[in-house]
Formats: sequence, structure tokens, C-alpha cells
Amino acid sequence: MLIDFFYHLRDAKLPVSTKELLTLLEALDTRVVSGSLDDFYFLSRTVLIKDEKYFDRYGQVFGQYFKGVNNLLEKLETAIPEDWLRKLVEKQLSDEEKAQLKGLGWDQLMQTLKERLAEQKERHQGGNKWIGTGGTSPFGAHGYNPEGVRIDQNESRHHRAVKVWDHREFKDFDDSRELGTRNFKVALRRLRQLVRQSEASKLDLDATIRATSDNAGWLDLKFAQERHNAVKVLLCLDVGGSMDDHIEVCENLFSAARSEFKHLEHVYFHNFFYESIWRNNQRRNSERQSTFDLLHTYPSDYKLIIVGDATMSPYEIVYPGGSVEHMNEEPGEVWLKRLLAHFHRAVWLNPVEESRWAYTESLRITRGLMEERMYPLTPAGLEAAMRKLQSS
Repeated sequence: MLIDFFYHLRDAKLPVSTKELLTLLEALDTRVVSGSLDDFYFLSRTVLIKDEKYFDRYGQVFGQYFKGVNNLLEKLETAIPEDWLRKLVEKQLSDEEKAQLKGLGWDQLMQTLKERLAEQKERHQGGNKWIGTGGTSPFGAHGYNPEGVRIDQNESRHHRAVKVWDHREFKDFDDSRELGTRNFKVALRRLRQLVRQSEASKLDLDATIRATSDNAGWLDLKFAQERHNAVKVLLCLDVGGSMDDHIEVCENLFSAARSEFKHLEHVYFHNFFYESIWRNNQRRNSERQSTFDLLHTYPSDYKLIIVGDATMSPYEIVYPGGSVEHMNEEPGEVWLKRLLAHFHRAVWLNPVEESRWAYTESLRITRGLMEERMYPLTPAGLEAAMRKLQSS
């Protein structure tokens, strides 16, 4: 079984060796772990994968190969009893019934949730008031409400929640991914400022041939100053949630940017900018960086490229406490304005089809904050964005 798994890893271009496989077999033989697929996952990843940039790809292969095997999942600790939220049935609503439902508004929604937590004593399902499953209540899981608090549901279904009560795990983009198209790289090359290094370190073959010929065949090496792209780029990547639908195109862009820009820095955020960002998704809860520190670390000559779908509850942009993951003291729009005030050359790349932009309120707000410097994440849109950065 493990030999077949080993070949699956090799087929996925992961750098695993026979020696590492033998080490894994030895660890299993000595019962380093037992009885848990989670424990086996972390043990095998530690033994087989030596570079954390391959963790994402390894997780994908592992999940595909061991699909259907019972896994021991850690349950999220919450003050709400799990049996209140157990999914038994889902109410099916027509479009007309959905249109009749109205949101409570941010302040009333938060106050009502506080009251429900104090009043409710048992599990509820299929209703329009209590915390539970199904139904049209604004609190719980697997139901429908135009503005609700999603609690302990493993994925978004209608993209309507204004607050999310769960534990999320994100993954870094794979910078070694092979591009399916060269168009991204060609578009990024419009943002170039080629300069020569002070030292002549690159062999000038044509000049060497000419000098050797003039020197009666005695080798006379000639060197030239190597040119490199002096443009400095700060790439801010939205990750998780609705951006999971756009992982492939974002990885293509990330890989192209890593190969085109010598001076490239990247950070991650979720949905919108707040008081902190992070560089590694696996350590985002323990190794966050202050957004103020980001502004003080990179000078204003960096060109800011933001990548995100800008698809969320408008509360996440304009309200304190609007973030789906924590209670932010200042609205997201305040932080975006600070970034734009510091980085004068900035664009927003959106993987959502441009024809759908007009139907999302949060997208309209974000475009206004960006002063219409939002472009679709397509080769043509990327080329237009690079022209804008070059002309700014």
C-alpha cells in the first residue's frame, strides 16, 4: 500500500526518495504512531517532505490517495453544544421564499445572537429563530438567511454569512507550480525597469570571440554587466473562503511573479485588510505581522498588487467588528486607505469575471476605494494593470 502511495507522490513531481520511504516504514514498524490517520499524515510528511513549500501538494496527493479512509478529526471547542448544530435535514426554499427574508442589520444581529445564547437550552432544527440547523434562522448551519452568523459548518453554501464561527486553516501558494500558459509572465514583463549591476559578472560570448580572434587565438575572456529588473513589488494575496474557487489561477500568477521580479515580497490576508497580515498560512495564528509594521518596512517606491475577489459581506469593509474571524477595532476600509496613502502605485487584481462585478455590493465598495484601479485576473486584465503601475 505504501509503495503505491510512494509512486503517487513521485508522479506528482514530489522529491521523495527510496531511503525516505524505508525510514517511514521503520518508524511505523517501531510504532511511532498508531491508530490515527492524522498522526500518520504528519509523520509521513515529516519523513518524506524536506521543504515546506511542497506541503500543499503533498496534502493534495495524500487526500486523494486515502480518500474514504476514516479520519480522527479534532472537534472545534465551542460554547455551543455540537448536537444543536448536527445536520439532519435541510429546508429547501424557493427563490420567492428566499426573496421574502430580510436581514437584521449588524447591530441587531449581534445583540440577537447574544440573547439567543443566553436563552436557548436545547438543540433546534429547521426553524427561523433559534441557533440550529436548516431553516431560515440567522444563526447556525446548513440553512438560508440573507445576513447570518455561520456556526460550525465546514464550507460556505450561499456566501451570505456576515460572521463565521469556526476554525479555519489556509495553505500557502505553491511557487514551483508549472504554468499552463505563458501569458501571465508576458504581461508581467511590462512592469520592468532594467538596470545593470555595478560589477561585470556575466560572460559576454560575442565580445569574447572577437577579442580571442584579435588576439591570434589566445583566449581573452570578456565580461559584461548583467541586467536585472529593479522594480520592487509587494504582492498581497487573499486566501481562504470564496478564494478557494480561484486557487489555480492565483498559483499561476504567484509562480509567474516569483520568476519575473527579483525584488518581490508577498503577504496573505483573508477577505480584507485589518490590523495584521501574515506570510505563512500554517503559522498565521502564531506569526502575524502588524500592518503598521508592513507600512514601515517597505518604502513607498514598492508597487502594491492586491489579489482578491472582494466578495464578502459589506460589513467586513465598513464596520468595526465586521471581520468574519475576529472583532476588529477599525473598519477594513480604514486599513486599505492607509495602504493606498503609502503605496501610491497600487492595483487590485480580481479573479471573478468582470461581468459579475456589478452584482456584489462589497465589490462596488472596494472598486470605489481603489479609485477604479481594479482589473480582472486575466492576461488582458493583468497587462492593463501593469500599464497602470508603469504610468503611475
